[in-house]
Amino acid sequence: MGEGYYLSPDGQVAAKPYKLLRQALERSSKVAIAKYAWSGRERLGMLRVRGEAIVLHAMHWPDEIRDPSELLPPPVDVSEEEIKGALALMESMSCEDLEGDDFKDTYTEAMEKIIEAKREEKPLPEMPEPEQPGRVLDLMAALEESVSKAKASRGEDADVHELPKTKKKTAAKKTTAKKTAKTKQPARKTAAAKKTTGHGRRPRSA
Repeated sequence: MGEGYYLSPDGQVAAKPYKLLRQALERSSKVAIAKYAWSGRERLGMLRVRGEAIVLHAMHWPDEIRDPSELLPPPVDVSEEEIKGALALMESMSCEDLEGDDFKDTYTEAMEKIIEAKREEKPLPEMPEPEQPGRVLDLMAALEESVSKAKASRGEDADVHELPKTKKKTAAKKTTAKKTAKTKQPARKTAAAKKTTGHGRRPRSA
C-alpha cells in the first residue's frame, strides 16, 4: 500500500453518508476497497477508519506488482524447534505501544533546529555522539540461543552449528610460476642470432 490520505465529506449533503460509512466499517472491523480517479487515471484504494475519519490508502493493480519469486533465498529446511524459537523471540521483543525514544523522528527534530539556527544566524547545533553504538541483532544467533534455552529447560543437549570454512585457492600461484619460466626462453634465441651473423662476413680481396 501507498501513503494514507484523510477523506472529508464534500459539504453538508455528504456528511451523513460519510458518518454512516465510517460507523459501518468500524462496527464490522472491515476495510473497503474502492476505485478512484488520481492524476487523470483510475486507481485502486483501501478505506479504513482512523478515529472519527476515513483514511484512503493507495494500492497497486496486479500488473504493477513485481513477482517476488526471483528475490527469495534458496530452499532451506526449517525445523519446528526453530519456528518455536522465532515465536519466543518475537514475544520477548513485543511492546504494547509504539512510544519512547526508539519511535521518535529525530531527523525532523534535528532539521528544525538547523533551520531555526540559520534563521536567527546562530551557530549550527552540534549533535551529541551516542554513548554506545547501536546494537545490531543477529537473528540466527538469537534464534539459536532461544532454542538452546528451550532444550536446556527439557534437559536436552543443545546443538551448535558452525558455518563451513572455505578452502584457499592456489591456482593463481601455479599460473604465475609458468608464465615466469616462459619469459627466459627468448634470451637463447638472441645469442644464437649473434653467432650466425659473425660467420656470414665475406673475406676482403687482395
